Amino acid sequence: MKGSRAWLLLCALHGVASMLLWWAHAPAVQALTWYAELWPAQPWTLWTSAWVHLNTPHLIGNQLALGALTAAGWVLRPPLAATLAWALSWPLLQLSLLWWPQVTHAVGLSGLLHAGVAVLGLHLLLGGASPMARPWGALLIAGIAVKLLMERGWQHPLQHDLGTELPVVQAAHLSGALWGAVLAALLGALAAWWSRRQAAGASRP
Repeated sequence: MKGSRAWLLLCALHGVASMLLWWAHAPAVQALTWYAELWPAQPWTLWTSAWVHLNTPHLIGNQLALGALTAAGWVLRPPLAATLAWALSWPLLQLSLLWWPQVTHAVGLSGLLHAGVAVLGLHLLLGGASPMARPWGALLIAGIAVKLLMERGWQHPLQHDLGTELPVVQAAHLSGALWGAVLAALLGALAAWWSRRQAAGASRP
């Protein structure tokens, strides 16, 4: 229960902070935006830039996707290890964008949302919710993998979106999903090992 509550609180943080920043003045938004050249002097932007949205379609699209991720967390009750994996992927995916010199700045929740989907997919695939849910986890992972292959973010880190009229940082989708999957697998394995160790200790006379 604690893990699922943490997941929902993290979703609420992202939703509320994004809405508050939408009404913020331009200097504040500028100070919270991640820039490849400036982030060492502004390390907080590794976190805050995810809450910055540049126009209404950008904000609404990400808020709707966040709502779906919140609902999934409510139903699936992800453990604390899953929430921690999602939280750790937050700054790491932003740092990974330095690999692509074309990406001079990046804003929005989309990379983080891809990380969250990957975390939940791995959680289901590894039987964390229920062995019966593994096919759903495989379907979720396959779906995000197909999307990433179609985007080819490693080759095309930036792509103009006619819907939002903004450049989409597809590299953030790729790095978010990869960090989410890797951290979910590592922390899930660590949590399982710790549970087995505690169970073994409790069974000793």
